[in-house]
Amino acid sequence: MKRAKDAVAGAVKKASVALVSGVKKTAEVVRGGLDAIVGRRLGDAECEELEATLIKADLGHRLASELVEQAREAYRDREVKSPGEIAEFLKSRLKAEFPAQDSQPLWAPQPPTVVLVVGVNGSGKTTSIAKLAHRYRSEGLRVLLAAADTFRAAAVEQLATWAERVGVEIVKGQQGADPASVAYNAVEKALAQGFDLVIVDTAGRLHNKKNLMDELEKISRVVKKKLPAAPHEVLLVLDGTTGQNAVQQAKVFTEGVGVTGLIVTKLDGTARGGAVLAMRSEVRVPVKYIGLGEKMTDLETFDADSFLDAIFGAEEARE
Repeated sequence: MKRAKDAVAGAVKKASVALVSGVKKTAEVVRGGLDAIVGRRLGDAECEELEATLIKADLGHRLASELVEQAREAYRDREVKSPGEIAEFLKSRLKAEFPAQDSQPLWAPQPPTVVLVVGVNGSGKTTSIAKLAHRYRSEGLRVLLAAADTFRAAAVEQLATWAERVGVEIVKGQQGADPASVAYNAVEKALAQGFDLVIVDTAGRLHNKKNLMDELEKISRVVKKKLPAAPHEVLLVLDGTTGQNAVQQAKVFTEGVGVTGLIVTKLDGTARGGAVLAMRSEVRVPVKYIGLGEKMTDLETFDADSFLDAIFGAEEARE
């Protein structure tokens, strides 16, 4: 487990070229709006333009309004002397919202670590599980998948296909089987055979919110019979292209599921990457991973400093 912790610690120390490329569309929106007010005084018209830019990047009305008001006050107090300094000012204010340690995965003191992955169908949940499995298998961990989305045969088949491609084992049940029993069997196998990490896929959509919460609570309760501290992490997968809709999903899930971290996917295909920042502001749950493309390696540990540098501009991306 130490190997995984060391690898994560090293990964978050630098902005990768993949990150800069992945958030390019969002960066173009933000920097274009900021460039438009350079050389002008920061008056009401410029503040309105700045707020519109941040909203276009999907930071959300509340966060955008707060940031613009802070920028206006800083300009008035001469903390910011020109609109050209606004990018650095906004970046520093946003960085203060993201404590670095929040993005670290939660590992069990002794293996196995059990991770529940939740999220609606179409969010990239199954692919994200495959990318997590690939990432940690590549770092030397023994990874076991649990196909606990037993309501859809296609979900089990899809996860099994990914398990084969990635080269990890999987525990499955029959279609319609109790999802909690599949998770239980996976944890039992992990304990007996020395697996380091168990990643549990869960149903992407149930008929209503209460059913969803009840099902996830049951999985947690049953798993605790084998491993009292489990699950150690509950990751919610959100589609970054849906912007503020993803923020609303985060609110619904975090109200009752005990989400410990977010995976925001498909950021390479959207100019609405600011929603990542809005999620933190609205739900106070740390973003742990971001999806930047289709390849198995296109899932990065979220690092706020690198993410904000990529959006607002930095000297350069570092290899």
